[in-house]
Amino acid sequence: LGSVNLVNHIADGKLDAAKLARTVKTAMRMLDNVIDINFYPVQKARDANLRHRPVGLGIMGFQEALYQLRLPYASPAAVEFADESMELVCYHAYWASTELAAERGSYSTFAGSLWARGILPKDSLKLLAEERGGYLEYDDRERLDWAALRSRIQQYGMRNSNCVAIAPTATISNIVGVSASIEPTYQNLFVKSNLSGEFTVINEYLVNDLKTRGLWDEVMISDLKYFDGSVAKIERIPQDLRDTYATAFEMDPRWLVEAAARRQKWIDQAQSLNIYMAGASGKKLDELYKHAWIRGLKTTYY
Repeated sequence: LGSVNLVNHIADGKLDAAKLARTVKTAMRMLDNVIDINFYPVQKARDANLRHRPVGLGIMGFQEALYQLRLPYASPAAVEFADESMELVCYHAYWASTELAAERGSYSTFAGSLWARGILPKDSLKLLAEERGGYLEYDDRERLDWAALRSRIQQYGMRNSNCVAIAPTATISNIVGVSASIEPTYQNLFVKSNLSGEFTVINEYLVNDLKTRGLWDEVMISDLKYFDGSVAKIERIPQDLRDTYATAFEMDPRWLVEAAARRQKWIDQAQSLNIYMAGASGKKLDELYKHAWIRGLKTTYY
């Protein structure tokens, strides 16, 4: 597994597609190398990895990328960004795998695979719709030249049986200092404990915006402490900032599903999609899981 830090690919208020393509290409080569140099405690695991060569490239820092773009997580624009960014990651990951195949050879079980049969992840949704007899609603748009990729796969094959998966990134995102995976901000203010002691951590993007608007003062600090970092009930904070800095339990979880559904059509595996639901009930969970099913999601997580 490996994950691209998405926020490092935002420049001048938009996604730097060329930089993201370079990063993904490098990451896929690194992950393919790991298969060969890895230590395998179990021989069966080594044999399977060398036969099928699966890897899982994902993303982290999705929430910080939205902060940079000035987009609330719970918004149609954020859903569009989830679609656009994941299409780029997947397209270049698959393209990199065909380049590695041309250079190093396809994985040994490529013949007869979905790749070899010309079925890409997005095509599997059409097959699912046929199997279900409907009951599937998803956005079908493409921005990139997938026809060229299909042609290249038929010509050179694929180096990796699987390429893309969004992992939880719980530890590495902490090290890098961004929100885990595709998660919304859990809290704008919290106390972090480790062997060195306790540290108060606050959302630096929120602080900078409050300073820019002339709202950062002792009263604001007290209000944020009182409301545990939530900006929803601090009336002197403008509505646009309240929307942007809404935390995980303050937004409708359907937005999490909508963004995930847009990503899923490009991904050949699945994504670590945590559901945050305030006032959870059987009825709410039932409605949300049915919504995820209709949107064609493979899985949800916790």
